[in-house]
Amino acid sequence: MSRPKNPLRSRRTPLCGALLTLLASPAASQESVALGQLSVEGEGGVSLTRAAPTGLNLRTPDRTASRLRLTPLETPASVDIVSGETARLRGQDTIAEVVTQDATGITTIAAPGNGNGAFTSRGFAGPNSIQQLYDGTRFYVGANTVTFPFDTWNVERIEVLRGPSSVLYGDGAIGGVINVVPKKPVFVPINTARAVIGTDGVARLALDSGGALGREEFGETFAYRLNVSGNRADGWIRPEGDFRNLAVSAALLFQPSPDLAFTVSHDLGYQEPARYWGTPLVQGRIPDLIRFNNYNVRDAKITWADNWTQFKTEWTPSADIIVRNTAYRLTSRRHWLDTEQYSYNRGTGLVDRGDYLEIYHSQEQVGNRLDASVKGSLFGLPNAFAVGFDVNHIDFRHTNNFYFDQTTSVPLTGYDPGYFPQNGRARPAYATQTSQASVFAEDRVILSDKLSFLTGMRLDVPTLQREDLQTGSQFEKTYRALGYRFGLVYNPTPDSALYAQYSFATDPVNSLITLNQSLAGFQLATGTQVEIGAKGLAFDGTLEWTVAGYRIVKDNLISAVPGQPTLSTQVGSQSSQGFELALGWHFAPGWRLDGNLALLHAQYDAFDQSVNGATVSYAGNQPIDVPERVANLWLTWDVSRDWTARVGLQNVGQVYSDFSNTARRPAYNLVNLVLDHQVTVDSRLSLRVYNLFDKVYAISGNAVNGVGTNWLLGRPRSVELAYTVTW
Repeated sequence: MSRPKNPLRSRRTPLCGALLTLLASPAASQESVALGQLSVEGEGGVSLTRAAPTGLNLRTPDRTASRLRLTPLETPASVDIVSGETARLRGQDTIAEVVTQDATGITTIAAPGNGNGAFTSRGFAGPNSIQQLYDGTRFYVGANTVTFPFDTWNVERIEVLRGPSSVLYGDGAIGGVINVVPKKPVFVPINTARAVIGTDGVARLALDSGGALGREEFGETFAYRLNVSGNRADGWIRPEGDFRNLAVSAALLFQPSPDLAFTVSHDLGYQEPARYWGTPLVQGRIPDLIRFNNYNVRDAKITWADNWTQFKTEWTPSADIIVRNTAYRLTSRRHWLDTEQYSYNRGTGLVDRGDYLEIYHSQEQVGNRLDASVKGSLFGLPNAFAVGFDVNHIDFRHTNNFYFDQTTSVPLTGYDPGYFPQNGRARPAYATQTSQASVFAEDRVILSDKLSFLTGMRLDVPTLQREDLQTGSQFEKTYRALGYRFGLVYNPTPDSALYAQYSFATDPVNSLITLNQSLAGFQLATGTQVEIGAKGLAFDGTLEWTVAGYRIVKDNLISAVPGQPTLSTQVGSQSSQGFELALGWHFAPGWRLDGNLALLHAQYDAFDQSVNGATVSYAGNQPIDVPERVANLWLTWDVSRDWTARVGLQNVGQVYSDFSNTARRPAYNLVNLVLDHQVTVDSRLSLRVYNLFDKVYAISGNAVNGVGTNWLLGRPRSVELAYTVTW
């Protein structure tokens, strides 16, 4: 049976009326109608589901928590669906801002060394435990670095699945998965532009254009989408604190029939981020005198260039069968030239600088994923089943100057940053080739009108070949990573759900595609999770809520040997248990409250290391970079027909920079403000204030021998003025 004709294919679709039925608040209606932010979700542009700009989207099908297009009410897991419109209305220009301010229990540990793309979730940290996807396709992380995507202008939605997720996307997802879904081609004309100016020399320009191609009398079979966003600033750190970036996303859809769609897309991301690696601590704090100082060298450089090409096919031969194929190619070119470590020397009163590093990454990932989902019956019960495979090949080349060792010292103030030494430049170090083959399956059987049972599994078999480009030595290693889960969902009413889930997942030993020979003999880290929860809607949908409790245990941790940074050891286990709450409440006309809270207890269960010849146990200590409390709150007030105010509050608990829990980074609270004025039906003026009370806070930090050396500070108070127009 053929699928019904796509209503978005007609130019005469009553766009405003259709959108207004989806949106819950006047401000959100203005964003979607005036700015034309209607996007088609899913592969190939065939599906019509989209994320609403308000609420928790509990009725919105997602592709991250399940390949069966289930809604969160049908899924035995914790999942956040954040609309791209929500991010833009709240003044969130980066993926990290959206994930940490809107999703539940996620924090950032962004630093130039990890591409400003590392997170924590449910007691686990880093890109090898929180996996990142783009449009449902995973990145294979090289040297613990993720640099794409970074900009929210082209984002239709961001889906965050918390807890072990290897069953869907393979190893490296014990803490969760972040899936960034870009805007899709549409047949309804869309043209939107935005210009922003702000303090610290901030300037932003962005364009979003889409619609049908070709003359209507020949049928609307082609549609396109083009998003371009550029950002620059002088920065709040001096010197070398300026940044600039460019993000381009282009897609062309060919839909010869309602049952078949082909989409080719290309995304480009180019970044020159601030060359800032942190501020040295002076007697355990950051003095105001040096808050805005940068101790990097004068000629520091950081550049990241990512290109992502995809060709997607979606075929729906009947209402019960969907076949999807995605072929893709990703390339990343990265360069660092910095001095990256700073510590205050109490004896000399100087700042000691070390880690004079030059590093190049060259990475190419080519792959193909094919999956099919079928609806039918199993033993007379309604059943949905998905099965597929994923194959890819990754070439990675690492060029560095790890042979070079130099330290310098400069005064706290009035210093000459100096230049990077020419005798310490990088040379080819190693190259790897990784071939991966995966199979996965998922099933949902409806046992009664209120009870369903979900199962899933995935097997990954990666083979790594590594060559030392200095010595010529080589090694090869094959791993097998299995993930699976079982879950029950009970829906006492159509608008509520109770669920329980057990899952098993794996994490790589380190960044798998850059694994060195000293780690090759180690086992994959394994993790299990038990989770129970409830979610639902009340008061005619004006209140959405979710609650969850979980326990995760991870074994076979990897740790560096103190004093021998090139050596690592495999040690005991780590666990976390916690409670999470999220809600969206339109509690009065013109008023809306959105918030979430994550409370957890995370610890090393068994973790012994040899320190200065003695065995030291870190059992019971809080894992590095993991806060045990994270909370977000957004209050929206439609002051009048044309004015809307938004206040965002964020609380992040204290963390530690070392295993012994002696190098503490304090908890912090941030307040952000947004004031929107709908100038005309087609234009909006927005005033944004970030970090209203100018809080000094640390995103990440370093420690030596249990003493904090430097903190990488977050954004100080800043103001931006944005003007958005559609035509």
